[in-house]
Amino acid sequence: MKHIYQLFILAFILVSCSGGGKNSVENVMENGNIETVREKRAELVNQQQAINDKILLLDERIATLDTVKHIPLITTFTATPEVFNHVVELQGNVTTKALLTITPEYNGILTNVYVKEGQKVSKGQILGKIDDGGLSQQLAQLKIQSELAKTTYQRQKRLWDQNIGSEIQFLQAKSTYESQQEAVNQLNQQISKTTVKAPFNGTIDDVITEQGSVVAAGQTPLMRIVNLDDMYIETEVPERYVGNVVEGKDVTVDLPVLGKTLETKVRQASSFINPANRTFKVEVAVPNKDQSIKPNLTARLKINDYTNEAALLIPQSVISENADGEQYVYIVTGKNSEGIGTVKRMIVETGKVQGDVIEILKGLDAGAEIIKEGARSVRAGQLVEVINFKNQQDEN
Repeated sequence: MKHIYQLFILAFILVSCSGGGKNSVENVMENGNIETVREKRAELVNQQQAINDKILLLDERIATLDTVKHIPLITTFTATPEVFNHVVELQGNVTTKALLTITPEYNGILTNVYVKEGQKVSKGQILGKIDDGGLSQQLAQLKIQSELAKTTYQRQKRLWDQNIGSEIQFLQAKSTYESQQEAVNQLNQQISKTTVKAPFNGTIDDVITEQGSVVAAGQTPLMRIVNLDDMYIETEVPERYVGNVVEGKDVTVDLPVLGKTLETKVRQASSFINPANRTFKVEVAVPNKDQSIKPNLTARLKINDYTNEAALLIPQSVISENADGEQYVYIVTGKNSEGIGTVKRMIVETGKVQGDVIEILKGLDAGAEIIKEGARSVRAGQLVEVINFKNQQDEN
């Protein structure tokens, strides 16, 4: 500013001297006398020096009278230890091990369906019946033959116990009876396959095949049964978390479709790393008392993989990096009663990031006053004024 004033005054002088007077700059230059030109120049230099001295006096007076300090205005916050729970954010699908599409064990006609969709059933309850193709009649005949063989065997045994008759007759009767019993048991097993039973407690979600249809063993889907009590979420976790995401870790589950958020835990973490994508599987238990959570729902997971009970957390936006790759922040020290202090640069070592905050491991002490707004425009050793200083005093 001072130099601008000087140039302005010099220009004014030159313009004044270029008037119509005989001693003007133009006249002296037209005269061509070198001595006259030198004298004119010396005169102007003396005038300039006098003006500079007056400008200096005015600057000193302005500095004395100006009560406004031209120092940067900044805001700060205090580094305070707090609990830091870092989480891994993943996505998974809700599923259950109690979800099964039932298929028949016997070929034939589905003669009866005893349940309907939405019906609750118990383990072992009969759900349907397949025509046995005459096996029941064969079983009745076998039972008659088995009873005859039994009677024959019992009589031969009584005689043998009295040492009457031959041993071979006794053994033949025994063998015939046992063979008949085995045939009855095998046929009973075959006939039992014509009855469709519930493999576990649950709800009939869908009746797929209608009564009267021809079904094939192990191929035709009859109905789907599901139990919504034992639900869980399966997700794949990157291998770098294998030491931290373990059984028992806290998990926050967000189900966007239902608008629900649940707090649960990891119930199982696989020990196998998939070589194709370098991940391992994790199961997260899902409480489902109201039965509102269904299989195949999409879920967002936040799995706690790291906890620091006394972490110093600061916004990532206040951290800068120098040419050596070191990260640093600016703090305010020596603050006076007016909120004016000195900027100091602190080299820090950072840890985990969560959202827009980052953990400080080294370089800062609890209670340090860190510059927030204005952090990018200050330098070390500079005076600054904390504009939120009054609010800090009121809070204290």
